[in-house]
Amino acid sequence: MRTILLIATGGTIASRPTAAGGLAPAITSQELLSCVPDLAEFCRIDAIQLYNLDSTNMGPEQWQGIAAAVQENYDRYDGFVITHGTDTMGYTAAALSYMIQKSPKPVVLTGSQKSIYNRDTDARNNLWRAVAYACHPDAWGVQIVFDNQVILGTRARKTRTKSFNAFSSIDYPETAMFRDRRLIQFLQRPAEYTHAVFSTALDPNVFVLRLVPGMRADIIPMLEGRYRALVLESFGVGGLPGGDDGAMFAAVRDFDARFTARKRERKLLEFSDFEHLALRLLRTPEGTPTPLCENIRQD
Repeated sequence: MRTILLIATGGTIASRPTAAGGLAPAITSQELLSCVPDLAEFCRIDAIQLYNLDSTNMGPEQWQGIAAAVQENYDRYDGFVITHGTDTMGYTAAALSYMIQKSPKPVVLTGSQKSIYNRDTDARNNLWRAVAYACHPDAWGVQIVFDNQVILGTRARKTRTKSFNAFSSIDYPETAMFRDRRLIQFLQRPAEYTHAVFSTALDPNVFVLRLVPGMRADIIPMLEGRYRALVLESFGVGGLPGGDDGAMFAAVRDFDARFTARKRERKLLEFSDFEHLALRLLRTPEGTPTPLCENIRQD
């Protein structure tokens, strides 16, 4: 019998009605499992409550926490299931795909459009299939399991707000799908997926700017000094308003030039500090720089 670790993070699947008439994450990981008791028929599941957040509050810090939980328990379990809110599940799946690379064990994200608290929910179906996929001997990598679909973490996008088939696989086939409770595999585990590679360092100082018609170029300088990188989502295959001679291209070029100049200044300072230390430590008793010092100066 396979062993699975359920990592609960909140989301609609774990929400209860609030006094104000909305929903808020309040259902624990153990309560989630108690709603799908037949999971115990084909696997052993342990559960941890890592977070209990609306997914709009999930970000790099939480992605690192999830990746760390998987890494700490990787050798103890055959697979991992992460319950998560749907609004940012695609972002988390993409991030984890790069933080947990080439994993032969499945790391599965799932959630629901309606709380497991509801009678007509999709939560039980999604949770059962997520665990079933995580237990399958051919399962691999970071995947989203939702409404009978198994989608690569780097290809999943939420395309529907209310329908149960909330996620689509963008420009790539689905990994697998469920017909009733039978798994049909489309993509096989890549041959190089033999040992998981964890890379959990993140820099949140990255800004993604999506161009819309009429956007002015003076928004670009406003980002300087606040972010270490700018990702510009332009039109089509890279078109900018005004082309190569337009104000937008000039603003992007100036942003890059000033950032590069600051980066070069930092590197020169760091090199100068290192060189000074080397010259202090690597001298002959007479005070003459050694050949190694001369090489350092030349490099």
